Amino acid sequence: MDATEVAARATDLYKTYGSGEAQVIALREVNVELERSRFTAIMGPSGSGKSTLMHCLAGLDSVSRGQVHIGDTQVTGLGDAGLTKLRRDKVGFIFQQFNLLPTLTAAENILLPLSIAGRKPDREWYDTVIDTVNLRDRLGHRPAQLSGGQQQRVACARALVARPEVVFADEPTGNLDSRSGAEILSFLRRSVRDYGQTIVMVTHDPNAASYADRVIFLADGQIVDEMRDPTAEAVLDRLKGLDTPAAATAKGER
Repeated sequence: MDATEVAARATDLYKTYGSGEAQVIALREVNVELERSRFTAIMGPSGSGKSTLMHCLAGLDSVSRGQVHIGDTQVTGLGDAGLTKLRRDKVGFIFQQFNLLPTLTAAENILLPLSIAGRKPDREWYDTVIDTVNLRDRLGHRPAQLSGGQQQRVACARALVARPEVVFADEPTGNLDSRSGAEILSFLRRSVRDYGQTIVMVTHDPNAASYADRVIFLADGQIVDEMRDPTAEAVLDRLKGLDTPAAATAKGER
């Protein structure tokens, strides 16, 4: 894949915790390229390393060996100042817990990363994001005055308003009812298809993964399969195979 088409990539990535007999290998020899302007879902059984992979790709966790790049920036080896600048300028985050500041209004939460960076928002893009997530009439409300779905829409707008190179979403619908979850997933898909955003989402939900363009499957810290244009049924069938350790091992040895 041409470098200009890659939003983020991992090369020979290892992540271990502990040492000696207590050592746990969370990721082993992971090589993956995440395409620009695409919606990628990362899936796998509990303990497969999917969240660890996302955290390493996003610069939220260090790696034990290998390299991570976001665009043309090498993440591995950056100091604290470099990582702070990377997360501020090139990366957006959406978490399961929303992570909104309770004393700020929705509008203030959305603009907070830009305010911290001393940057003014692109007003046209800001309006586009606000209207896309349908928050125009809720901008003056604080998080406690918003539903869970509205709070997550604020978090999505906050991640997108700075136009980052890639948005990492960690179980973004995990705390939402099915209707609110569908609204968030539809927004994420629309932000990719209509506005060229790059989304990388960790999820355990086959229905959520069906909104993606591509699904990457992990088992025992390794990428064992991928699927293009997924359906919820096809993803569920693949996950059933990964839930069996022997099946995952056999797939990984091919």
